[in-house]
Amino acid sequence: MERDLYLLRANLSTGNITREPINGAYRRLLFAGRGLAMAYLYNELTQGTDPLGPENKLIMCAGPLAATGIQGVPRWVVMTKSPLTGLVARSVAGGKFGAWLRFAGIDLLLIEGRAEEPCYLYVGSQGAEIRPGKDLWGLSTGETETRLKKLYGKRAQVASIGPAGENLVRYAAILHDGRAAARCGVGTVMGSKNLKAVVLDLPSQGVPPAKPELFRQALDEQVVRLKEHPRQKNLNKEGTTALTEMAVQLGMFPTYNYRSGQLPGAAGLFAASFQQFKIGNKGCYQCLTRCGQLHRVPVGVFQGAESEGPEYETIWSFGGQVGNADPAAIVAFDQLCDQLGLDTISTGNVLGFTCELVEEGILNRDRFEDLKIGWGKVEGLLELTRQIAVGKGIGKMLGLGVQQAAKAIGQGAEKLAMHVKGLELPAYDPRAIKGYGLSYATSNIGGSHMYGRPRPEIYGAGTESGFAYAEEGKGEMVARVQMRQAFDEVLISCAFGLSGVNDELLSRLIYGATGWEELADTSNWELIGERIITLERLFNLREGLEQAKDRLPDRFFREPLREAGPATGQVIHSLEPMLKEYYQFLGYSSQGIPTYERLQKLGLDLLTEGTGQLAE
Repeated sequence: MERDLYLLRANLSTGNITREPINGAYRRLLFAGRGLAMAYLYNELTQGTDPLGPENKLIMCAGPLAATGIQGVPRWVVMTKSPLTGLVARSVAGGKFGAWLRFAGIDLLLIEGRAEEPCYLYVGSQGAEIRPGKDLWGLSTGETETRLKKLYGKRAQVASIGPAGENLVRYAAILHDGRAAARCGVGTVMGSKNLKAVVLDLPSQGVPPAKPELFRQALDEQVVRLKEHPRQKNLNKEGTTALTEMAVQLGMFPTYNYRSGQLPGAAGLFAASFQQFKIGNKGCYQCLTRCGQLHRVPVGVFQGAESEGPEYETIWSFGGQVGNADPAAIVAFDQLCDQLGLDTISTGNVLGFTCELVEEGILNRDRFEDLKIGWGKVEGLLELTRQIAVGKGIGKMLGLGVQQAAKAIGQGAEKLAMHVKGLELPAYDPRAIKGYGLSYATSNIGGSHMYGRPRPEIYGAGTESGFAYAEEGKGEMVARVQMRQAFDEVLISCAFGLSGVNDELLSRLIYGATGWEELADTSNWELIGERIITLERLFNLREGLEQAKDRLPDRFFREPLREAGPATGQVIHSLEPMLKEYYQFLGYSSQGIPTYERLQKLGLDLLTEGTGQLAE
C-alpha cells in the first residue's frame, strides 16, 4: 500500500509549525526528493525574493527509499534560493539525517521566516517546536552538535551551522555528523534566519516496505552484489583520495587557480599519503560502503588535526588550487572548514583566487596585515580562512565569493575569478574534459561537478580515445547525465552505496519499497529528471538568467592547459556548438529557454501561463 507524503512547515517569524500533505500534482510529476523540493521552491517564492530575507524558503528533504534497509539511499537534499548566485541552490549531504527525517514522517522540512533571536528547531516523538538557541550562537558545528547531543542523547541527529553561516559568508555550509550540505550557501540562508540547528530526536525505526516479499528478495540481491563489488572495497580502503592520482595522470587536476595541470610534489597528495593518517572508517546510515576516511595527523606542525576526510575535492581545494603538496595541511584545512561551517570547494577556490591576485599585484600584501599570503603558504591561508568565517578585515569581502569579490576589487580581478553563475568551480579542469565544461556552463546551480557527471569521458575510453577533448557530440550526453543525476536525487541515492546495482535491480528495489509503479518504470526516469532540470531553469529565468550566463571563465578559451600530461595544450575553442546540441536535445530555444511545446510534453506548461502553479 502506498504511503502518504508529508511536509513539515516551520515559520520562524510566527513560531507556527504545521504538518501538511504533499501537493498531489507535485507528487504525480516529481514524486519525491529534489523534485518535490523544487516544485515548492518555484511556487512559493516570487521573482526577486531576497535570498537572505525572511521570505526565502529553506527546504530539507529525505528520499522515498531512506530507512528502508536499501544500501546507499540515506542522503538528504537542501534547496533554497542561493545568496551566492541569486539562482536556485541545491546541496546534498550524507550521514543519518535523511533517515531520521523519515522516522519523523517528514518528506520535506520547509523552513520560512526569520526568528528575532538565535534559535534551533526541535523535532521529537511528541511534535516539533522552535527553541531558544542564543547560548549556541558563536559555537563551532562540532561544539553545537556535542552540546545538543548532551541535552537530547546520542541518538538525536543534528544539522547545524558554524560561525560562517552566522556571519553570512555566502558559501557557508550545513554540517551533520562530519558530513556537509556545502554548496551554494545553504548554511548562509540558515544563518540569515537566525536558525543555528535542526535537531531530530526520535528512535530509529525501519520504514516498512510496500511490497515486503518482492522487496526482501531485491534487497538480499543488492547486499550480495555490494559486498563483492570492487568499488565498494576500494572505497572502504581509500575513499575518494584515490581520485587525485587519476586526475593528475589524465591532466584534469587544476593547479594555481586553473593556470596549470602540474603541482610539484603532487604524489604527496595521492591515497598512500593519507593512509598514513588513517584511524578508521565511517559511513552513512544502513550502508556497507564505509567510504568516510577518518584521518588524524600524528606529528608535525599540524599534529592533532583530524577530520572525516579530506575527499578528492577538498584535496584539490587546499592542494593543487593553492600550490600545497602537504597532506597534513589539507587535513587541517578540512577540519577547520567543517568546524567553521564552510564549503571547502568554494573556500579553496577563493584562496587560490586570492593568491593569484597577490601575485599579479592586484591585491597589495598590506591588505592582509601580518599574514603571509601566496602559493603554498598554508599557515597564512589557514588564518585567512578563519578571518573569512568571522568577517574580519579583507575576509569579509572574500566571504562574498569570487564573483562579488572580483567586482569589488576591480583592476581586472574578474578575469581571475573561476566560477560559473557565481558558484566557484571544482576540481576538474574543463579544458581536459570538455563535457564537464558544458555541464558546468549549463548547470542551473552554477559550477558544480555533481550536477551532471560525464562518466563516459572520465573513465575508460573517454580519455584514451580522445573523446574527452572533443567539442562535438557532447550536448545529448551532458543533458542525459544531468537528467539522470536529477532522478537519482529524487531517490537521493549515492552511486557509492549502489555499486553493482543496475537499473533493473534498482527498479525492483524502488517498487518493493514504495509500490509506486510509475517511479519504478525505468522508461520514466529521464522524463522525471528532465522535469526537474527544466523547472530549475524556469526558476532561474524568472530571476533574470540570460544565455550569457551559460558560460565559462575566459581563461579556458584563451589559455591552453600547461604541464598537464596528455591534456597539455588543450583549450576550449568554442562553447557554442556544445550549447546548441544541448539546447536542441532538451527542446530549448537558441537562447536556452524551454519552448512551450516542451513544457506541454513535460506537464509543466501551466507554469508559463501566469498562474505560477502546477494544476492539482
